[in-house]
Amino acid sequence: MPELPEVETVRRGLEPHLTGHRLVRVDQRRPNLRWPMPPDLVQVLTGARVEGLRRRSKYILIDLDRDAAMLLHLGMSGRIRVEGGILGGFHHDASLRAQHDHLVLTTDAGVTVTLNDARRFGAVDLVRPGQDHPLLARLGPEPLGEDFTPGVLAAAFAGRKAPVKSLLLDQRIVAGLGNIYVCEALFRAGIHPARPGGALAAGEIAPLWGHIRDVLAEAILAGGSSLRDHRQASGEMGYFQHEFRVYGREGGACPTPGCGGVIARIAQSGRSSWFCPQCQH
Repeated sequence: MPELPEVETVRRGLEPHLTGHRLVRVDQRRPNLRWPMPPDLVQVLTGARVEGLRRRSKYILIDLDRDAAMLLHLGMSGRIRVEGGILGGFHHDASLRAQHDHLVLTTDAGVTVTLNDARRFGAVDLVRPGQDHPLLARLGPEPLGEDFTPGVLAAAFAGRKAPVKSLLLDQRIVAGLGNIYVCEALFRAGIHPARPGGALAAGEIAPLWGHIRDVLAEAILAGGSSLRDHRQASGEMGYFQHEFRVYGREGGACPTPGCGGVIARIAQSGRSSWFCPQCQH
């Protein structure tokens, strides 16, 4: 599942191709992905001018000059393909072509933006002004935003017996964090993923907060982590996966100088957690 850096990378890739442009054609090729698409999707989008693109958690919001924004979620296998326009075409894997192209947006600049989703776990919806959209209503603060502070994180952990890993994955506590970057942040902070969140001292929470922000910022700068199906909007692979210190490295040597530990993996709530038993306590 694409996490926050992957989604932000796609948003930034789409922004110059969509913002300020009008959607002159909308080709919807199936009525549903994970859920049904709005029945008036084509009507609302066709002729609309794109005012800007935002990200909320793992969702992209395309603001229109109409009383709606288009919500896009990539799901597990969703990819965005951008072709044409003044920046020239991109080279793309031929396997991404028409069979799984479910929504195609064409702009007044001749750019086509295509949502390709082989497993159809993604989502497209419309968000109306003042609507408390169910996918967005209960999300916590953005981890890179001003509302996310060490104090907010400490308050969310206070008295909690749940593992710190599980708490960080709770989208009501902090929005957009996923398995990859939580594993990496906990390793940098030296915190075992199974420790109860309420057991963390203030002196541990503040550095953890900083590592969360650092690992996300580094991943965005590197273009996200291209695992399985994720691609940037340009069609290129991201490369932050080459910077993983523990994620997916079971049996590998701990990268901490002088540690000598071996990366281990445990299962937590149906997900794998990678960590160093010697560095993380």
